[in-house]
Amino acid sequence: MEESLQDRAGEIRQISLPLYQSKGWIQFIGILSIIQGILAACSLFGIVIAWLPIWIGVILMQCAGSIERARTSGDRALLVSALDKLRLYFTIQGILTVVSLVIGVIVMIVFAMGMLGAFSRLMSGWH
Repeated sequence: MEESLQDRAGEIRQISLPLYQSKGWIQFIGILSIIQGILAACSLFGIVIAWLPIWIGVILMQCAGSIERARTSGDRALLVSALDKLRLYFTIQGILTVVSLVIGVIVMIVFAMGMLGAFSRLMSGWH
């Protein structure tokens, strides 16, 4: 029984290696996200959304901590926790990307309509 626990811990260490090797980058992006949230909180509009990058940063820092503990201990639950934090990060990023694209398209349409209106008024003044 003892040998099988050691084998499982070794498997967890092996499986977690690529994520463990990325731990520094995960922490770096997490810290940058937290700083981005703090800077956003300094503006009037940013204070409304500042919680989001801070939350993302905390999720990434938790992911990095879980993966480090999983790698050291060989604990399967910690590896699952790290992967779940990473899943949550990508889910949030995906939603933010879609929302940003939609807002960007709407802004471009409104801008284009404004430019067409201005051009139309300009052309009607030349007659």
